[in-house]
Amino acid sequence: MTRLDRYLFRQLGVALLAVTIGLAALVWLTQSLRFIELVLDRGLSLAVFIELTGLLLPSFFAVILPITTFVVLLFTYVRLTADRELVVMRAAGLSDWRLARPALAVAALATALCLFLQLWLVPVSHAAFRAWQFEIRNQMAAVLLQEGVFSALGDDLTVYARRRDGDGTLRGILVHDTREPAVPVTIMAEQGRLLTTPAGPRVILLNGVRQQLEPAADGRPARFSTLSFAENSLDLADSNRSGPEAVRNRDSRERFVPELLHPDPAENLPERDITKFRAEGHGRLASPFTALSFAMVGLAVALASGFRRYGDWRPAVIGVAIVVSLLAIGLSVGNLAARDNRFIPLIWLHALLPILASAWVLSGQPGLPRRRPLPAEGR
Repeated sequence: MTRLDRYLFRQLGVALLAVTIGLAALVWLTQSLRFIELVLDRGLSLAVFIELTGLLLPSFFAVILPITTFVVLLFTYVRLTADRELVVMRAAGLSDWRLARPALAVAALATALCLFLQLWLVPVSHAAFRAWQFEIRNQMAAVLLQEGVFSALGDDLTVYARRRDGDGTLRGILVHDTREPAVPVTIMAEQGRLLTTPAGPRVILLNGVRQQLEPAADGRPARFSTLSFAENSLDLADSNRSGPEAVRNRDSRERFVPELLHPDPAENLPERDITKFRAEGHGRLASPFTALSFAMVGLAVALASGFRRYGDWRPAVIGVAIVVSLLAIGLSVGNLAARDNRFIPLIWLHALLPILASAWVLSGQPGLPRRRPLPAEGR
């Protein structure tokens, strides 16, 4: 790379790094508010919260990196034009392709990073994120119990503990269990102790009363029964989603591209999911090239515009309008392909066609008739 290439590459690289990290941090902050309840109300540590939400960052980077690449390249070259730097470079005999070389190197690096994210890091991190969620909801019910609070462990189990000692002993326990809707159960106990078992968390209740409403049957009226006990145990995990037989369904973002394109027949997936997975697989392969595609659009718009003494706002507006349109088209194409795989070629067309069109513009729009100069006056 020449000194000029290094100068442009450094400006573009530093700006891209700063904008991408800043925007990713902003998106992470807004999205992590969904999980702040786990810290404020459910007692999870701040380290667990940061680790859980940090697993979302690779998917954020994969989405915003093509956009930030476009924004940085477009506005950097527009600024260079406004500062007359590109005018001087063109006067030195540099072509548009020569001026675009550092930007293309940055765009190629962004595309390679997007490929790494989409093909490996995003599935790995999202699988870890969903595993964390599954464990918190179904295997960490004991952690979610707070003293003096009616804690809802799922939709059909509510637990109240008046006090929780430092060693984990619960005092003054009230449990309302409707996991069997026909036979609701209310349990009160003086104290209890939490245990972790392979089937999920359990609480051992001591010195309590179990109250149960038995429904009417065979002409017999409903009956309310009470049972006093010295020791009893209660499963705190979701009875429908806990234990060794629990199976967590994997969504498309947890799967690698080969699994999306060729699902395992043993999973017995419905045809609708198979169609969606194939479209997701092609989208995962094609989406990294939008970083290069959007970068080429920004370069074509910025370098094809002429110099104006008092500045020109049109390249920025035109470039943003084109990329916003491409983003909207990409969402529509993805939805169409997810419903009908015959539209999958449109995913690749959306990713690659802007590259070809922008290369044509940067090459001087060959094939179009040239505007002839006006004849001189007096001839």
